[in-house]
Order: sequence, then C-alpha cells, then structure tokens
Amino acid sequence: MDFNIVLQTIDKDKLAKKKLQKFNDLFKAFTDKVGLDIKDLSLYQQAFMHSSYINDLGLDKRYNNERLEFLGDAVLELMVSDHIFLKYEALPEGRLTKLRANIVCEPSLVVFASKLNMEALILLGRGEEKTGGRERPSIVSDAFEAFLGALHLDLGQTGVDAFLSTYVYPEIQSEEYNAVVDYKTNLQEYVHQAFKGSVTYKLVNESGPSHHRQFDTEVLIGDKVIGVGHGLSKKESEQQAAKRALESLSQEG
Repeated sequence: MDFNIVLQTIDKDKLAKKKLQKFNDLFKAFTDKVGLDIKDLSLYQQAFMHSSYINDLGLDKRYNNERLEFLGDAVLELMVSDHIFLKYEALPEGRLTKLRANIVCEPSLVVFASKLNMEALILLGRGEEKTGGRERPSIVSDAFEAFLGALHLDLGQTGVDAFLSTYVYPEIQSEEYNAVVDYKTNLQEYVHQAFKGSVTYKLVNESGPSHHRQFDTEVLIGDKVIGVGHGLSKKESEQQAAKRALESLSQEG
C-alpha cells in the first residue's frame, strides 16, 4: 500500500494539510516525552488517521487507521497475556482471561491513552471534530491500538514491550485490576454526602442519522445544571454528564 497517495492528497487540501502539520509537531513532542526513537513517521501518521479524516479526502478506507488497529489489538492481547501469565503464576486460566479482558477493554485503553494525552493526536474529519469525536471512547481506544500496531511494525516486539512496560504494565497493580468507572454512581454518592440530595438526568437533544445518533444530556441537582454530556447512546451521554459534574464539583470544593 502506497501511503504517498495519502500524503499527496493531503498536500492539496489546506485544512487537512494544516491538521497533519499540527500532528507532526505534537507527535514529535510525544515521542520526546515517552522516549521513542521512531524510524517511519508515516506509520504513526496513519495510526492516528480516523476514517472521517480519510473520508473527507475522498480516499479509500484502507488508508485509515483500522488496519493498524486490527494489528495492534492482536499485539496488545498477546503481550498482555504474556505479561500477566508470568506475573501472576498462581492464577488459573479463567482468572487470567478475566484480568486480560479488563486490561485490553475500551475503558482501560482510554485511560492509558488519556494519561499520555494521545487523543490530541487523532486526525479527525470536519464533522467528527465538531461533534466531539476526540472525546469518544471508541475513537480514542481504537487510535491507541492502531498506535501499537504502528509501533510493532516500526520497532518490533521489543519496542512495543518497552512502551507497555513503562506506560501500561505499571497500571496493573493487582489481579483485581478494572478501569471501568461508574461516574453516575460516584456522582450520586458525592451529592448525597455533600448536599444530602440526589441528581436527575435530562435528555436535552438528539441529532444525527439513525446509525450515528448523538445524545446530549444534562445532570441536575434540583433545577441547577451541574454537568452536560454527549455520547452515541443515552447511557454514554449520562456517564459523560456525571463525569463533567464531578470535575466541576471537585474544582468548586
């Protein structure tokens, strides 16, 4: 696959070119921060090219990051399996399977990526950028896996293992690891303790086509809006609203 076709097309699109130049600058800062001495920049450029960015350029979908995501998913599962197999010698197969699932699931990958501010690297199309795609868990987790796929092709298993050993494995402090956070429960407990009250959720808007609905939800204490969330489902938008509310309340208090 000739990635030069993508670069040549980008060079003819002012906005796409500007986004790629910004990516190059941010990615250089990222590699300096994490200590990566990469060989092939184009692999990482593609790893962060969401389908919406490629679609805006009128290019075939094989040029987006989904193929690298496919590879990165397999690489991550294998290397995490190896790591926990050796670290937790007393765990039976069923417990190892559950632990691996908790590590390689979407919420965990979002946590790993966000701690390195990797969502800022994602190249999005115009529409996806406007609708908050950069904060969408599925997009962030897919980009993280695509990055690992690129890293595997560029620096091999040694490069991937060095990265995971520094930025993923240290997060796995016990066999009970689970990155799934229930922001709604956390918010309810916080509000009950701090205000002796409860919260309500209000769906304020639905938009987009049936296959890509966008939901906007407010969370309130009484009549006061304390957070607004967006998501591809009502559940996701409520969780995001609760997360924003917790962030806001913690800053106030």
